[in-house]
Amino acid sequence: MYEKKATVKKQIGIHARPATFLIQKANEFKSSIWIEKDERRVNAKSLLGVLSLGVAQGATISIIADGQDEADAVNTLCDLIDSDFAE
Repeated sequence: MYEKKATVKKQIGIHARPATFLIQKANEFKSSIWIEKDERRVNAKSLLGVLSLGVAQGATISIIADGQDEADAVNTLCDLIDSDFAE
């Protein structure tokens, strides 16, 4: 299991469009991936789950993965968040 924290810089937080980018990127990996905020953990490959967290600007979330490509998955998703969801 691999875990890393990321702070959301996007002014409107993780709404539908950035959540979609995050999910598409998460689905590129074989590992199970979760996003955790305030002790709530959701599947990072689920749009409803990610949106249900209500991640606002400035929130710190944990990206957690377990599987053969866990480190790559977590680092890639954290980089996406750090880049402000730039494509």
